[in-house]
Order: sequence, then structure tokens, then C-alpha cells
Amino acid sequence: MHRIGFIVPQRFQMMSLAALTAFEIANMPPAGPCYDVHVLSAHGGPVRSSGGMTLETEAFGDPAFDTVIVGSITEMKMPSSDAAVIAFVQEAAKASRRIASICSGAFVLAEAGLLNGRRATMHWAHASEFRARFPEVITEEDRIFVNDGPIWSSAGMTAGIDLVLALIDNDLGPETAKMVARLLVMNQRRLGGQLQHSALLDMTPKSDRIELVLAHIRRNLRNPLTVEELAAVANLSPRQFSRAFVAETGQSPAKAVEQLRLEAARFMIEQGRHTINVVAQETGFADRERMRRAFVRTFGVPADMLRRNARREPVAGA
Repeated sequence: MHRIGFIVPQRFQMMSLAALTAFEIANMPPAGPCYDVHVLSAHGGPVRSSGGMTLETEAFGDPAFDTVIVGSITEMKMPSSDAAVIAFVQEAAKASRRIASICSGAFVLAEAGLLNGRRATMHWAHASEFRARFPEVITEEDRIFVNDGPIWSSAGMTAGIDLVLALIDNDLGPETAKMVARLLVMNQRRLGGQLQHSALLDMTPKSDRIELVLAHIRRNLRNPLTVEELAAVANLSPRQFSRAFVAETGQSPAKAVEQLRLEAARFMIEQGRHTINVVAQETGFADRERMRRAFVRTFGVPADMLRRNARREPVAGA
């Protein structure tokens, strides 16, 4: 049985508790019960969230857990009243197998000195402040989650679910993690190396016809996807379609296709199930060299380097 301690500082954000649902589902048959979850605070009893709701908690006690997770906070500079939280986190890091943060909870780990010289991530909106306050931390704000040895950190609060799925994978294996993701009705299980921003979020269309085109692109990435084909999906002439697409998404059709291909290719590469050549074919880059140039232009590194980085992370957390 893995004992989990989830710390909720004052004015924590309720959304960060969503990650605990993954542990709850992992406890269901046939895998469970596997996790014993404790919701903790400095003094125990009800703790008020930033949204005004209260949560019943246990007081800090024995700091020895399998895993300690710090929930998201709303005050990036911990007030003096939260000194007990910092002290408990420091003790828990010594007594527990691993420690993690969700979203802005990384500020708590950094205040406790646990991230010095380590890689960490947090919500992109807090990254510049985090980097300025903690220059000794290797800040990677473009990651869904980061695992550096026994320390884990996640980006936004929904990324906390991805982090917990990775912990479950680490504890119980990939099949159990997949089962939990399916029961959570997750569209895909995101790996740590994925970007915090989805390409589709940057080009949300205003009309159904352009939405249909984006769906068509995602379903047919391995095909050439000419402007004429996409215009036919939208029931417009190529010229009308190109103007409408740029007006609604802010990008040309060719740029949008490349962005969606890159996003799909990066996901496949970090999963590690297919060769680089297969990924290039399946995502429409046609050949490895063309995909390599696109990766270097967009991410600054070739695809095979991203795969090596993705392979190192599970080893660090083992």
C-alpha cells in the first residue's frame, strides 16, 4: 500500500485536488486497493480554499510517506504563517520516497530548498517570477510535468492528473495507468515532455466549417492535405478558404497543418513506440530529414534528442 500525503496550504485551489481522483480510481478492482491518501494541513480541520469552499484535513504528523504532493497555491510568496508547511515539506523530503508539486505548488518546494540545482516546471504564467526568485532552479516552463530524481513537478492543475498518472505508471505499471486514464475519459495520456500549449488552442475557429477542417486535418495527418482538399471540406473555393482560415485562426492553412503534425509527431516520439521513420510517415512529413528540419526550426532540437530526453525521465524516477 502506497501512503500518499497531499498538502493543502491556506487558500489552496480546489482544482488541484482533481489529481487525487486518479489515485482513487487506481484503488478500484482489479488493481486496488493500492493507495492510502491523506489530505494534510498545518493544524488540521477545515481549510478554506481560494474559491471559498472548505476542505477537512488531517494535521501534520509523521512526515514519512511514500509520496508527498503539494497542491496549488494562490499566494506565490508564502506568508510567515505558512512556515509550518515549509518545515513539514523539508522533513517529508528526507523521510519519504518522493515529493511532488502541482502547478504553483512548485514555489513551496523551491522555498523549502528542494529544487536547488534540479529541473522543475510550473504553470507558464508564473514561470518568469519563479525564475527570478529561484535562479538556482533549472526552470522548464514548457513542460507538462518534470521528474528529476525523487522530485516531481507539474504545470497547470489539469497537468497534475498527468503527473499522478506517471506516478501510478511508476508504481503499478503502464497498463494500470492506461486503465485509470480511460476511466477518467482522458482524450490522451500526456507525457512530461509535451508542451503546455496545444496547437489547437492557438487557432480556435469561429465557424463550424473551419472547425470541420481542423478535425479533418487531425484525422488525416499522413496525407498531403492540399489547400484544394481542405477547401472542399469547408465547401469554399481555395481562395475563399485561405482568407477565411487566416481570419479565424490567425495562421495560414500550411502553417496550421505543420503545427498539428509537429504536435502529433512529438507525442508519438516521446511515447517511444515507433521508429523516427514511422513517425515521419504517420504524421505526414514523408521523410525523416524533413521532420528533423521542422523540429529544429520549432523546438530547437531534432526529434531523436527529444526521444532520448523522454527515455531518461522514467529512469530518474524509478
